[in-house]
Amino acid sequence: MNSRLIKVCGMREADNIRQVEALGIDWLGFIFWPKSSRFVHERPTYLPASAKRVGVFVDADIEVVRETAAEYCLDIIQLHGKESPAYIKHLRSLCSDHVAVIIKAFNIATPEDLEQTGSYEGITDYFLFDTKAKMVGGNGTQFDWTVLNDYQGNTPFILSGGIGPDDAEKVKAFHHPMLAGIDLNSRFETVPAHKDVNLLRTFIETIKNENNE
Repeated sequence: MNSRLIKVCGMREADNIRQVEALGIDWLGFIFWPKSSRFVHERPTYLPASAKRVGVFVDADIEVVRETAAEYCLDIIQLHGKESPAYIKHLRSLCSDHVAVIIKAFNIATPEDLEQTGSYEGITDYFLFDTKAKMVGGNGTQFDWTVLNDYQGNTPFILSGGIGPDDAEKVKAFHHPMLAGIDLNSRFETVPAHKDVNLLRTFIETIKNENNE
């Protein structure tokens, strides 16, 4: 698991950002969707210096995404709505100076849900597979990961959706040739947008220790 990316999403508080980054997290996510309880309503006084900065957007106006990416010096843009391939191509052309990576999220429940990824092949750098639910992300529930056995695409993916402190063994046991990393959020929180650093530390250490056994 050491070679897999670890993304922690839904960050907002400066001290918490600094503490979580110190764990060696690869990517830290900031949600710019106003309906989210983790919405970043003002710029934190500290932003990641070593971890990559991920901005999460849901069907946002493309100019808003561009401006936010510039203001926060985002390295990665994650699109969690119904953004079309044409939207993504346009966005990439607008943000090519500073955003190197684009992620497209998909809500998954059945193998049929994977079919929607086809038209995005070669357009995004990663897919993110989340749990299909009423809310867009942050639901704290898992989908059946065996559904991903049907994923035959060429785009690497991030596994998301309700991964929690007790799932280290399950994460370790999950294998797929296109698995690039995992996304951690609501189940490591004390309140929305505040992560329990000790829970994260233990989870990460457990995975790394298992990997070295």
